[in-house]
Amino acid sequence: MAARAGVSAGLVSLVLREQPGPSEQTRARVLAAARELGYRADRTASLLARRRSQHLGVVMDVRNTFHAEMVADIDAAATRRGYDLVLSVLTPTRDERAATEILLDFRCEGLILIGPEDRAGWLNALGQELPVVAVGRRVKSARLDVVRAADDLGVGEAVAYLAGRGHRDIAFVDGGRGTIAADRRRGYQRAMRVHGLDGRARVIPGDHTEEAGVRAAPVVLEGHPTAVIASNDRCAVGLLDRLARLGVSVPGDISVVGYDDSTLARLGHVDLTTVSQDAPRQAEEAVALLASRLDDGRTAPREVVLPPRLVVRSTTGRPRPL
Repeated sequence: MAARAGVSAGLVSLVLREQPGPSEQTRARVLAAARELGYRADRTASLLARRRSQHLGVVMDVRNTFHAEMVADIDAAATRRGYDLVLSVLTPTRDERAATEILLDFRCEGLILIGPEDRAGWLNALGQELPVVAVGRRVKSARLDVVRAADDLGVGEAVAYLAGRGHRDIAFVDGGRGTIAADRRRGYQRAMRVHGLDGRARVIPGDHTEEAGVRAAPVVLEGHPTAVIASNDRCAVGLLDRLARLGVSVPGDISVVGYDDSTLARLGHVDLTTVSQDAPRQAEEAVALLASRLDDGRTAPREVVLPPRLVVRSTTGRPRPL
């Protein structure tokens, strides 16, 4: 390239690294030669030389549409700050620790873990190695940052809405093990007490999958509730599917509420009443927290708790008349 532009190799290096020194005429000649030769800068080598990768690693569940949506928001926020994403996915054969090791091998400078379920001790140990943000989960931490919605309040808002519409028998399909599920279950139980309905509270075993909703539907109906809240949208969609197959009208016979406000909830034929976590803002806050550690040198951990918001759609109404 130096011969093509008629300058020294040192000048070519200065131009390509956008360093001061070369004249505008020299810059133009070098860049023109680069275009003619089809030159593409080796970003990896450049970043290695600066001891920065500019890579942020994200661990997500490949089966979870809400995670996929949040990754798109994280990518937009990261791009605005000059970072690129490296994704590692959870699968039936790859857990959080294995997915994280892949990102560490790619020299990611910081990690964003969406809905992590591993022990707080492991998360804190990981936070000692590099900046880490846990999104969507409460973590008692001295090492990593947290961005989450107040899940207990979100489910409480759903109970309050249903109670305000006249529902008294409100069931809850549980999200299974883990801190996220525990917070949502606690929010349901507390809200039922607040509204004087604790004697009618009923928690049905489940998890955060469509299959759990399918399995839960007949169990839900055994208690004859007028409304049911699922621990997330995927579970609620499975519940809706089984109810339809059983000939149960929604919301005529029973109202259904989910949690997450995912793409599934917004589909026209689903139109699910659900609780929004404000995924775009969670993504923005997560990237901002990593940037403040990597670019500004912050060391003290932070927790950002966002208020959830109930989004009312067509799967809820007043209880059927007796």
